[in-house]
Amino acid sequence: MIHLTPDQINAIFELVGAWFTWKNAYALWKDRMVRGVYLPSTFFFTSWGLWNTYLYPHLALWYSFYAGIILVLGNVVWCVMALMWRNRNK
Repeated sequence: MIHLTPDQINAIFELVGAWFTWKNAYALWKDRMVRGVYLPSTFFFTSWGLWNTYLYPHLALWYSFYAGIILVLGNVVWCVMALMWRNRNK
């Protein structure tokens, strides 16, 4: 039987979230248009991800920390592109 620590389980959730976040970033890059998205929610979850990059090392959750970096980078990339193309398409 595989025994996973809570840190490893959380890291798996972070990695799945990272996969979806990077898929969103790729879709936005392809479309170059922001539609049907409430931007404040994405910015909120991005700020939460940035907070986690501080919190996880503080709690010695190293698997979560490294997975969280992948997730938050995808969110930051998405947010930058969303702001760029939102302003460009107005």
